Amino acid sequence: MKVAIYGRCTSDNSSSHIEFLFKKLQEQSIEVFVFKPFYDFISEKLKLSTGVKTFEFYTDIAGNVDCLLSLGGDGTFLETVSFVRNSGIPVLGINTGRLGFLANVSKTEIEKALECLMSNRFTIEKRALLSVVEPQNLFGEVHYGLNELTVLKKDSSSMITIHAYINDEYLNSYFADGLIVATPTGSTAYSLSCGGPLVMPGSENFVITPIAPHNLNVRPLVISDNNSITLKVEGRSPNYLVSLDSKTEVIDSSIQIKIKKADFYMNFIQLENQHFFNTIRNKLLWGLDKRN
Repeated sequence: MKVAIYGRCTSDNSSSHIEFLFKKLQEQSIEVFVFKPFYDFISEKLKLSTGVKTFEFYTDIAGNVDCLLSLGGDGTFLETVSFVRNSGIPVLGINTGRLGFLANVSKTEIEKALECLMSNRFTIEKRALLSVVEPQNLFGEVHYGLNELTVLKKDSSSMITIHAYINDEYLNSYFADGLIVATPTGSTAYSLSCGGPLVMPGSENFVITPIAPHNLNVRPLVISDNNSITLKVEGRSPNYLVSLDSKTEVIDSSIQIKIKKADFYMNFIQLENQHFFNTIRNKLLWGLDKRN
């Protein structure tokens, strides 16, 4: 078995849990490929097994590994999209950060997670991505996101107006601080904090959620993901921000953005007894009421 490991160079990823992970991988004779900047960071702090290989680019692991382990929080997990792309490499998130909807394996469960991987006690859940088709190359080669695309005001306290179209049919003009277009995976992220609904993975939807809209009767909208979404922005400032997961660009108001569902899925590893319902119950503390 061949496993790639991706992580950020943070204090959360320099603990004994990371050292334990490498030890267990060596005991199982698993061939390991580590993101080079991360390997350089942790090798100075931890005692790692010898024989570890490194990678830097998507082409280094595409077709060469059986899965990728993301070490960190959800932000780290989102960054793995750049390395797996359309290769089909399944990803498992080990949470060394905080909340973790995507990185839903606790660092105290590393040994159990590896046992499940080695004995095929897991399922693959296909997660849809959205793709920015216009303007081309706005986010370079990786113009797709697992969570959301967000349009935000910049350098001004004034709201912006975002004109939204579905399949070129006019939907609404949102007078707000911004607008989020989220996938079902992204429904538990920024969209949720702005009042958007939770959407089960595989629902084949986009969620359009305004950020602090001026009109209180404007509410989040769920649409089928076989539709295209076009956004046109105007406001007092000539520029605005567009973010795709963890990537952000500044665009002037003459440019319109067109979004579609990506033509491939990201493979998300769900270990034995893991499920989306379990995750949201645990992370959102459903059922935990002091009155009970």
